[in-house]
Order: sequence, then C-alpha cells, then structure tokens
Amino acid sequence: MIVIPTNNRTPRAGIPSDSLTPTNKLLRMAAARPSAGGFVLWLHGSGGSGDESRAQVEPYFSAPGLASSVRLSFPTAPTATIPCYGDAVITAWFGITEVPITAKTVRDENEVLKAVEFVHELLDKEVASGTSPSDIFVCGMSQGGKLLSLICIWHFLDHSAFSIQGGCVVFSGSVPLNRSFAEKVSSEARKTPVLWFHGMADGLVLFEAGHAGCAFLEELGMTCEFKAYPTLGHSLVDEELQYFQQWILDRLGISASGATEKTAKPSSPRRDGLAKRISIS
Repeated sequence: MIVIPTNNRTPRAGIPSDSLTPTNKLLRMAAARPSAGGFVLWLHGSGGSGDESRAQVEPYFSAPGLASSVRLSFPTAPTATIPCYGDAVITAWFGITEVPITAKTVRDENEVLKAVEFVHELLDKEVASGTSPSDIFVCGMSQGGKLLSLICIWHFLDHSAFSIQGGCVVFSGSVPLNRSFAEKVSSEARKTPVLWFHGMADGLVLFEAGHAGCAFLEELGMTCEFKAYPTLGHSLVDEELQYFQQWILDRLGISASGATEKTAKPSSPRRDGLAKRISIS
C-alpha cells in the first residue's frame, strides 16, 4: 500500500542525504552476538558511512528493553571513484552511472551482484550464529536501499540456506537491474515483505524510480507497502523512522518497551491495485 502522510515534515536536523564527503573506511561488520530477538542490517547511501547511519537510526531502538531485543549492524562500503561526481572518491556499494537516478537508469550488473554477494555472506554468518531468518531485516537508504531491494529477492539461491523472512525496508531507493532477472527470483524470496519510503520531491533518486521499483516487486508477487511524502527530498525524516521502528517491532511481536507481545506477527496481506497500496503522508 502506498501511504502519503499529510503532515509534511522537513528533514530532521543532523540527518544528511547521500553526502559526497569522501571517507576511506574499509568494509567492516561488527561481530553479532547470538541472541533471541531481531537483527537489523542497515546499508548507507553513497558517500555515507556506517557510523553516520548508526547515529541516525540507533536512537529509535535505544529505549530500555529494546537494545537487548533488536540488534543493529551498520557496515561501511568501500571507496570508489565515481565519474559522474567529477571522479570524486567516495564510499559506494557499486558504481553510479548517472544522476539523477530514473526508472530507466542502467547500472553495471557485475558490480551490483558483487555487492549483493558480500551482504549475503554477512547474513549467512548471522544465521549461522543462531539468528532466525524470520527475525532478520535488511534496510537501507538511497544506494543502500537499491542494493537491499535485490538482496531481499535473491537471497534464496543455491548458495544460500534461507530467505529473508523478517522484511526489507527501502528509503529513497530503486531496483538497480532490469526485469530480465525476474525469472531468477525464487518462490520463497517472493514471500519477503517490503516497506518502501520515498519523497516526491527527491531530486537524486526520482520518485518515478521508487514507484516503479515497488510496482515491479508486486509484479513478482511480493507485498510492498509504499509510503510517499509530497515535499520530502533525498533525506530521512523523523516520521519515516518512527513508522519504520514500529513496523519492525510489530513484525517481531515486541512492544516499544521491549516486552514480547502475545499477538501474532502481521501477515501483510496482499492488496489489489497500486493506488490502494499507496498512502500519502
């Protein structure tokens, strides 16, 4: 469902979009301790870092009780030279061929798939450590959102022992490959629920790209809730992150205080017609 909130908020101070500030951090992943509860892997946008994302997202899961119920991980992408940014050296999960990103933008498939494989390895290790696939959520902003849109539908391949059953959350992203790969998506992967946020004033990843990505996932038979924000550009706002937090907790059956609720996880029923799936905030 596409939701467009009516109380349009301006970007929250201190939450940047995909900045071009170069960073030279190597790929890293904090060691996850096996425990019950949810696991959230967050992928930042190009030019960002895991530390920046942690500062933005972690406060929404820092309430007493939540920190032990929901574990968060924020890896940082390697650096790369991006020609369309004047050969700037920035963190990036894969190359950027043009800006703004439209519904027709084509990426280097080999670069994208290498990034997908890297994240798959992180998730496989998390499951091996004892985390249930039903408690895993992959989330990301901008380029990180583009990458996870593939991760969530390609994780149930021969090399991988499970599908991401918790869910995927995309902020200002798109689907970075063409429709020819649809036949590679397994029936198990199609069960992954997706929550998608996008600003209608986004000048970096155009709204049309996000809208088309959500529609494509639904064509695959996936459930994709799309929330649109009329005045929001390429940035995160508090309203998005609050909804994101509650969506994760609802699916885990955890209250905002960290207590486990007895109600069943939401089933995310399918809805017919894209207009019915859109909500405008």
